[in-house]
Amino acid sequence: MSQQLFKSTAIVSSMTLISRLLGFVRDMLIARIFGVDLATDAFFVAFKIPNLFRRLFAEGAFAHVFVPVLVVNKAHGNKESLKLLIERTAGTLAVILLGISLLGLLVAPLLIWLLAPGFAWQGSQHDLAVKMLQITLPYLFFIGLVAFAGSVLNIHNKFAVPALTPVFLNITMIAAAIWLAPVMKVPVIALAWGVFAAGVVQLLFQLPSLIRLGLMTRFRLGFHDPEVSKILGLMVPAIFSVSITQINLLVDTLIASFLKTGSVSWLYYSDRLVEFPLGLLGLALGVVILPSLARSHAAEDAQAFSDSIDWGLRLVVLIGMPATIGLFLLAEPMLSTLFQYKEFSVSDVYYSGLSLKAYSLGLVAYVAIKVLVPGFTSRQDVRTPVRYGMYAMIASLGLNIVLVYPLAHAGLALATSLGAFVNAVLLLRRLLKDNVFHPNVRWRIFMLRILLASIAMSGFLYYKVDVALWSHWGVVDRLLNLIKWIAIGGGVYVGTLFMLGFKGSHLK
Repeated sequence: MSQQLFKSTAIVSSMTLISRLLGFVRDMLIARIFGVDLATDAFFVAFKIPNLFRRLFAEGAFAHVFVPVLVVNKAHGNKESLKLLIERTAGTLAVILLGISLLGLLVAPLLIWLLAPGFAWQGSQHDLAVKMLQITLPYLFFIGLVAFAGSVLNIHNKFAVPALTPVFLNITMIAAAIWLAPVMKVPVIALAWGVFAAGVVQLLFQLPSLIRLGLMTRFRLGFHDPEVSKILGLMVPAIFSVSITQINLLVDTLIASFLKTGSVSWLYYSDRLVEFPLGLLGLALGVVILPSLARSHAAEDAQAFSDSIDWGLRLVVLIGMPATIGLFLLAEPMLSTLFQYKEFSVSDVYYSGLSLKAYSLGLVAYVAIKVLVPGFTSRQDVRTPVRYGMYAMIASLGLNIVLVYPLAHAGLALATSLGAFVNAVLLLRRLLKDNVFHPNVRWRIFMLRILLASIAMSGFLYYKVDVALWSHWGVVDRLLNLIKWIAIGGGVYVGTLFMLGFKGSHLK
């Protein structure tokens, strides 16, 4: 089973890698063309809501409800009943999403005020953010249907197309920044139109694969269907249970709108870098492990269920630790290489680096949550993750108040990281208490090897990286040196593991 899980994870990760690399190209262009000012802060606030829905729906939250129900229906029903459930869910979901999008258009000024009340003091910035939010809101409708289509494909082990779909968001925004922005009176609004176009393109890209499965030919309303009602009833708590980190990021934006100009953008750029390993590992693991856990639960195979969680957590630690170290110790070199051109200054690199280091400390927890939450939702238990998520969010809010004064925007990022650890620990402890997860006996020696390899990597990068040189180099020199240090750090980590006797079979 672990071999199949690894293969599927590799497929999703490789597709996600393409999207993340294009995402960096997108953000490099935004930084180069628009810089960091009132207009970009307004766009990033306006982009928060559609981007939140993208992360919630397209990156797994919808699947946490739909996939387990679909797996049970597939196992105990027939193709016709499965097709009918899919069509009724699609039609019902489309109506709900359309209603939410239309409501959002009407209350856009209120949403901006809630997300960034500090903008109220800058009338033009508030109005610009409202206009861009109204342009991007229809993306909610399209991305919800994209997530639905991706869930259907995933339970049939069709992972590549859903994983590649996010590429089109980056492509359309890049095109808008290059060709549309120069001809617009307010150039930054071009990015909002790029988001709108992305929703249409992403949905059209997935439809052919869904049609080829022969499982959907029309939209039907299913508000009175018991299975559809069950899905809708579980939807809100399930979305909340996997969105605590994203909610905390929204709170970060809200508080940051009261801080120094540029704070919202600094948090955005640092979050983007954390999203790279989180997307490659966390998203891939969440997408792949959920159907596996749902199938094991439906088959009443407790050992396979536990083994899947164990495998996922070991992969989280194995890759998450060096990623955390790399993001922390190479924070400013990464930001300088990717974004420090023209309007993005040395000062912007420094302040973004502070929040990147704080966000990076929570990376292992962010990814672990992607593995732990499916341990509940695959058994159609959404209440437990919701309860623990509430505890974590309250802890994060309290830490925001404590840390924002001494650490400014970086304190907000640190509070989010600590809140993620609270959430992950609570989820893990409950799985252990319920005897759902039985850790492998080799965890102690596994963790010792990881710890020693991490210390070796940290020591090497700490004494060898000279951050002061980075801003004086050209684009190519920065990129080559960044690649060199990433390769050396990774080499030290992997080499130390092998010297300590680690083998690939230890993940089985």
